[in-house]
Amino acid sequence: MGREQGSSRRILSIWLAAFAIDRWRLGEGCTRGEGADAQPLVLITETAHGPRIQSANIAARNAGARIGTMLADARTLCPSIVAVPADPAGDLAELEKLAAWAMRWGPWSALDPPDGLLVDVTAVAHLFGGEAKLLADVHHAFDTRGFAIRAAIAPTAGAAWALAHYGPDRSILAPPSPSSLRATGGSAAIQSSERNRPGSPRGCAPRDDGGGRDAPRDASWMEARLSDLPVAALRLDDDVLTVLRRLGLKRLGELGTVGRDALHRRFRNRKSPAANPLVRMDQLLGRVPEPLLPVVPRQVPLVQRRLMEPIRHRALLDTVLGDLAADMVRELEGAGQGARRLDLGLWRVDGEVAVKTLELAAATRDAAHIVRLFGEKLDDIDAGFGIELVRLRASWAEPLPANQADIEAAAQRHGTSLAAFVDRLTTRLGPKAVRRPVLKGSHLPERSQGWQPALDPEPPSQESLRFHARPLKLLDRAEAIAVLYATPDGLPQRFRWRGEVHEIARVEGPERIAPEWWRERGTARLRDYYRIEDDTGRRYWIYRYGIAGDGRGGAPEWFLQGLYA
Repeated sequence: MGREQGSSRRILSIWLAAFAIDRWRLGEGCTRGEGADAQPLVLITETAHGPRIQSANIAARNAGARIGTMLADARTLCPSIVAVPADPAGDLAELEKLAAWAMRWGPWSALDPPDGLLVDVTAVAHLFGGEAKLLADVHHAFDTRGFAIRAAIAPTAGAAWALAHYGPDRSILAPPSPSSLRATGGSAAIQSSERNRPGSPRGCAPRDDGGGRDAPRDASWMEARLSDLPVAALRLDDDVLTVLRRLGLKRLGELGTVGRDALHRRFRNRKSPAANPLVRMDQLLGRVPEPLLPVVPRQVPLVQRRLMEPIRHRALLDTVLGDLAADMVRELEGAGQGARRLDLGLWRVDGEVAVKTLELAAATRDAAHIVRLFGEKLDDIDAGFGIELVRLRASWAEPLPANQADIEAAAQRHGTSLAAFVDRLTTRLGPKAVRRPVLKGSHLPERSQGWQPALDPEPPSQESLRFHARPLKLLDRAEAIAVLYATPDGLPQRFRWRGEVHEIARVEGPERIAPEWWRERGTARLRDYYRIEDDTGRRYWIYRYGIAGDGRGGAPEWFLQGLYA
């Protein structure tokens, strides 16, 4: 979990301003403003009062459609508007993919639903030539994928979000350097990464300070530079924004004129950050930490290769995979762990990400074994125009201490270990195809065994549950039979199963099994099991479900559950 601590942190906020419409347009295969996107179109969601507009393209907005209005009201202004159902689940899935793809700019990224991303770019900007060039690279990458964005960099997620949504595009909230503090009396500038860019409130040239390592601890400079932003930049709920506007507070700088105590009394019962402007203001200025949940946890062994030239051939990919496996083994050895699950991510030049997951039967640090198993999963990889980044991550690792090899067991290295054998079968047949039966603590036959992964330790069992002989074959589900008996509680004499009548020659039983009252309802009935043999010598295992007059149902029923050899 990432936390913002002080002004040395640099957070990149990316706002996909027309995310839902851009995703729909890409699905239709048309460019912006052409084809199906040339006519007024809105994405709608069904509500109790009728369809409501969730997103609108440029033509629909020009025609008067607004997000949040009812479709019927929009059609009074533009009768020809086209309505398409929105896909929030698909949008979230695509946003998660973009978050994983955005880790090319930082060690971790987080979702900012429904249409934003947050990326930690602390101490990363110098790899791109500065924060201004980093923002240019972000815009170029998203524009290549067909998404319109606004982006900003600031010391906190709240400040970056506010600038991305309400500040000039490509804003950089830079901490003041000591020289600028002396020259300006303590003020700092919100920089734009484009000089004299149309629509920017200032025409100042970009300046990259190297990530703010020399920034002062006092957050007053941030408060002064963000004071002109609207209160909506605090990420507050709509009802809270309405209250603030009724109080005459429309800008962030105006919150300080009221007094913190007055705001605290007004919103003291609001515990959620989105309902309390004081909490949001403190998060924006970095006075209190704001937890951010990364898309991919960071505390896992991870190795990667950024390739100088994209690769398209399988032989080159196998070479890179071998190098990554060797690096991963060194990482695991240093941590005293072994990998149980490995994720191989392949970043293509066109922005697509392919992930292959390998789950192992036992913890391992064998690089050759890892390469061999992944080799069987890479046959269907489409490299497109080339793969530029390969990342190997151990998402599940277990303690695996180093031990000295046994000289007597050296011959085993010429064969295949059981764990490696199970891994190969699992890779080829699927994760649920290799299982083994284990005993369970129950007298009921259908609950007396279960299935688990082949190499997992066997659960503890009670030997007292094994004192009765059971047939070699149990049916997956007991089958109903018709039984003829002298009295309801007497021994069976004849039974019909699968259309054939069997005469009973010998009977042994009953073995009574009571219902498991802690699992079943009070209407569950007891069972009387019999081992029987028919006149042809075949032996069966049948039971009577219930006894006459037990008050838990009608007449007893009979079932066949097993066959003896």
